[in-house]
Amino acid sequence: MTVRRPVDVAQDFRGAMRRLASGVAIVAAKGAHGPVGMAATSITSLTVDPPAILVCVGQSTGIHPCLAPGCPISINILSRHQREVSVAFGGAMAQEARFAVGRWVPDHHDLPMLDEAQANLACTIFSMTPFGTHSIVVARVDAVRLGETVDPLIYQDGAYL
Repeated sequence: MTVRRPVDVAQDFRGAMRRLASGVAIVAAKGAHGPVGMAATSITSLTVDPPAILVCVGQSTGIHPCLAPGCPISINILSRHQREVSVAFGGAMAQEARFAVGRWVPDHHDLPMLDEAQANLACTIFSMTPFGTHSIVVARVDAVRLGETVDPLIYQDGAYL
């Protein structure tokens, strides 16, 4: 194992995190001209009591200006067959065209929920904490819909497994 100098830590950190396999989710929020969304792999459960989730959102993303405490968001955990949805929301398509990929249905906040996802979470943002280039978003989970099967879309080292 090679130990690197501090100037190399950021580059090596990226390499280390590419080795971490992650599930893929789509985070959606209300934008000024309709829904906005992004693919996310930096997402995790925070607590069960109360049900809460944590997602890290880049401050330069199109969805970031639409996020604030009290705002509703939906989190859609992708199934293996929804790779094209991940690609679209990962930046391959313009924000206004992304929701044309996949079948989306509105939740009780009129936010899009992806049909046939592993799970859909209707959430309300509790807090946002800036850190470096990102914001750590903590959201309370208000409702959950579970899909029929467990077959997650996994992303690692720039590719889908």
